[in-house]
Amino acid sequence: MNSYQITDFCHEMVKSHIAPGDLCIDATMGNGNDTVFLCQSVGGDGKVLAFDIQRAALEHTREKLEKSLEYQNYELYLDSHEHMAEYASEGSVSCILFNLGYLPAGDHALSTRSDSTIKAMEAGLALLKKNGVMSVCIYSGGDSGFAERDAVLAWLKGLDHKKYLVLVTEYYNRPNHPPIPAFVVQM
Repeated sequence: MNSYQITDFCHEMVKSHIAPGDLCIDATMGNGNDTVFLCQSVGGDGKVLAFDIQRAALEHTREKLEKSLEYQNYELYLDSHEHMAEYASEGSVSCILFNLGYLPAGDHALSTRSDSTIKAMEAGLALLKKNGVMSVCIYSGGDSGFAERDAVLAWLKGLDHKKYLVLVTEYYNRPNHPPIPAFVVQM
């Protein structure tokens, strides 16, 4: 791994859980980087479902996918991630990616919130296959980030250790509230 960007680190950590033909979810579409990664990882026979509540995110992602892929193995939804269970079956998903916070270069007033994020993560756990992984990149600071960070970390800590392996890591020597990558593996 040559990059120290948080999204690249998260991609590296989850890629062994994804195979061609799998179903994956990008719970927070943003500008589409995770969606592209997942689409490339599952290949033309796989499927990626991507969610965001902002039309700009959907448009940026669609544009990026059309430039990056030779096939269409994705469905983009202008919907909250807390509704992902309406689009996939229980036990069918290999990987779910979350990047919490706001759309980069977007309106900071429109950001993920702990109540809907935790509902989405609960729904995501039911969707994961055995050995499926959920990656949660927690951005804190500013607006509501600290409250969401604290609520998500508390929720993760409360997961049943007999059903889930939870790994929380951090950029230990970086200033200004660096993102916290967390991973949940269905055992």
